Amino acid sequence: MSRSSIRTALSVILLAVTATALVGCGIAKPTAGKHAKRTGDEIVVAGQFFHTGTPVVLWMDPDGYDAYRIEKRFVPYDASLWEVTKEEVDSPNRYSLRYKGAHFPPEVVEQIKGGGWPLDLLQDTVDQFVIHYDVCGTSRQCFNILHDHRTLSVHFMLDVDGTIYQTLDLKERAWHAGIANNRSVGIEIANMGAYPADKLDTLKKWYKTHEDGSVELTIPESRGDGGDLTPNFKSGPIRPDLVVGTINGSELHQYDLTPEQYKALVKLTAALTKVFPKMKLDYPRDEHGEHIPGVLTEQQFADFQGLIGHYHVTQRKTDPGPAFQWDYLIDEVEKEHAGWRFWRR
Repeated sequence: MSRSSIRTALSVILLAVTATALVGCGIAKPTAGKHAKRTGDEIVVAGQFFHTGTPVVLWMDPDGYDAYRIEKRFVPYDASLWEVTKEEVDSPNRYSLRYKGAHFPPEVVEQIKGGGWPLDLLQDTVDQFVIHYDVCGTSRQCFNILHDHRTLSVHFMLDVDGTIYQTLDLKERAWHAGIANNRSVGIEIANMGAYPADKLDTLKKWYKTHEDGSVELTIPESRGDGGDLTPNFKSGPIRPDLVVGTINGSELHQYDLTPEQYKALVKLTAALTKVFPKMKLDYPRDEHGEHIPGVLTEQQFADFQGLIGHYHVTQRKTDPGPAFQWDYLIDEVEKEHAGWRFWRR
């Protein structure tokens, strides 16, 4: 949703409120059975909708990815039943409750174990946003791997065209980043990942360099149409160069995210850092203020509140990779926040 669209929507809302006030002091009651339409940019936090300004497909939508379901998504129905799949996995769940390991009073535990998280308690619990690349290339393949094969989950997936998929309410403890799960929101960004210099064949299958130096993202035929992407979608990394950097001691090569992905990620990050006051708009830094390109110490991790990579959580991970632009993300989110303040004047 563009800023002009947001302004138009706000103007409509203001006119509606003014009209109601002119009628009288009474509040109009909603008509029973009337369809309450979503705008399509909302995320769900403790059962409540929060706008982001960018397209979001929820697990309850027809094209959504539902991590609450125990059935496999990408197999025939008969093969998806729990009676069939229980031989492969230990539990039908791909998520759990955030109170695991937390010290809440018994009455609070009784409330949240049924899923009834108060928003203020969730805001006091969640303070990290863990950013992953999926090494799957598209969000459809990411959900296939997580849900059908690894019995894992993540709150959000960000496809190459900038579409965000939310698979669980943020009150849930998604299984995506080990020790960070209890206090974090997680996102898997569609990107084929980072590789050492002698293992770049995967990137060559997914990216085509043209004579003018531009780089195009090319989804291999083995992945079909890539999923529910924008019709005739074509894009490439926001920077055409193959970025080289060191993560957790390994020199890696990676293509950056698409412009559409950064645009959507900025909107989502802006919303999350507003909804969760403890989630600071910053990334792990050393004593000189420089980005830490590897796993944090136990104390650093315990103290950190904000945006964090999977490689900050564990030594064996390298996502979101050396190409990920932390400063660009933060700068753009700050502009987004400033824009919100302007329109509220």
